Amino acid sequence: MKKMMMIAAMMIAAISANAQNEVGQITLKPTAGINLANLTDLNENKMRLGIVAGLEAEYGVAENFGITAGVLYSQQGCKFEWTEEGATQKATEKHDYINIPILAQYYVIPGLAIKAGVQPGFLISAKYESENIKDEIKGFNVSIPVGLSYEYENFVIDARYNFGLTKHNKNGNNSCKDSMFSFTLGYKFAL
Repeated sequence: MKKMMMIAAMMIAAISANAQNEVGQITLKPTAGINLANLTDLNENKMRLGIVAGLEAEYGVAENFGITAGVLYSQQGCKFEWTEEGATQKATEKHDYINIPILAQYYVIPGLAIKAGVQPGFLISAKYESENIKDEIKGFNVSIPVGLSYEYENFVIDARYNFGLTKHNKNGNNSCKDSMFSFTLGYKFAL
């Protein structure tokens, strides 16, 4: 049994051995997926499902280490649900951002990478139901993304969690921050 496990591990390593950057190589990765976004420190709120899509580039710094930077369109915000006069009420707060993730990426084994970095975000629209609330929301935020990715034959599955650092509202009457899980699928190719 141990021999079979060892052979299987060697086969996986051999298949995915080319699934990382060579030193000095630049790759591009168009990517798309979903966000599960929320705002911290609020009552009666739930995650909002949104899309994320964009382009990321990676530079191979060392055999097992790369730096990535990207531009992503990201739907964030949250949903609210509460009871008022015996009836359940629902509302959605929608925030659309252009995020710029800058990540260090370390390949634990060929194809499997752990990543962390910083992500500035620029608000492009904000609505509470149909009401425009962009003037109430900070136009710039910063988060810390951490995650894992797996590459196989140029396809990349990526999972990240973004810890929001910036308070959400301009008026500062609450301490809520963006919080988000992202799951994407991309296709990586060398320049």
